[in-house]
Amino acid sequence: MIISASRRTDIPSFYSRWFFNRLREGFVYVRNPMNPRQISQVSLSPEVVDGIVFWTKNPVPMLDRLDELRDYMYCFQFTLTSYGADVERALPSKSGVLIPAFQRLSDAIGPDRVIWRYDPIFLNAAYTMDYHFRYFEAMAKRLAPYTRKCTISFLDLYDKTKRNIAPLAPSPFPPELQNQMAKHVAEVAHSYGLRVDTCAEGIDLEQYGIEHGRCIDPRLWEQLLGCPLDVKKDKNQRAECGCVEALDVGAYNTCRNGCRYCYANYSEKTVASQSALHDPDSPLLIGAAGPEDKITPRKMASCKADQLRFDL
Repeated sequence: MIISASRRTDIPSFYSRWFFNRLREGFVYVRNPMNPRQISQVSLSPEVVDGIVFWTKNPVPMLDRLDELRDYMYCFQFTLTSYGADVERALPSKSGVLIPAFQRLSDAIGPDRVIWRYDPIFLNAAYTMDYHFRYFEAMAKRLAPYTRKCTISFLDLYDKTKRNIAPLAPSPFPPELQNQMAKHVAEVAHSYGLRVDTCAEGIDLEQYGIEHGRCIDPRLWEQLLGCPLDVKKDKNQRAECGCVEALDVGAYNTCRNGCRYCYANYSEKTVASQSALHDPDSPLLIGAAGPEDKITPRKMASCKADQLRFDL
């Protein structure tokens, strides 16, 4: 099984102490987002965890503790954009903190295991096409020696996203402008030796050398693990998502990065109230299990294929 840590919140940035505690204890509790009284007890034994995908905008709190992950294969999906504090309100300096953190992380675990995400892309009066063109290239120049791939996507305006991003007055971003953006991104990325793919996008950009991506990609994991995997497409993700199955150990409404475009948070008030319930010693990310909760051990197994696969 591959563990996702996490699409729902930034565990490396805000909850790394809790996560390392869970690894030491060997299990984690995960509430069902659709039925909160149902809790899965998830084993974190290296015998059944084939890998861990960390999703983050700031891995700095984890960088001095990477040795505690020595029994696991893992990689990072590292979102690093050119937006300022009006969009990503709680992030430290990109140039002074986050780009050096990206480089340090790559030096520690290798460029194949640190994927650069420049997403989601949106436009407004400040963040114009020219702005993205200029700053994407500046970032690509600094990051290219430390990664192999850049993943992009365009902003999806869900109802809560529309509400949260409204103060920024996003501009229309029709397919013809998305194509123009993608073409430029691909040209720049390719000039620095980077591959480009998209995250859960229906738009076809193959003419620019951009493929439909799989953020949890079996090809990468088979390369990292040195063996084939028996995995299926994750049916719980959007139809456009190409990821294979993974088990997410995070919780919605708990990320404190304050990004205006976030789809995982309902409101700042909800995030504040939820985060206040966090106990780094609890098996649950938020709060504790109560007598009304039903805790069920999750059936876990390695996805490593038990026989050799031959290419004909």
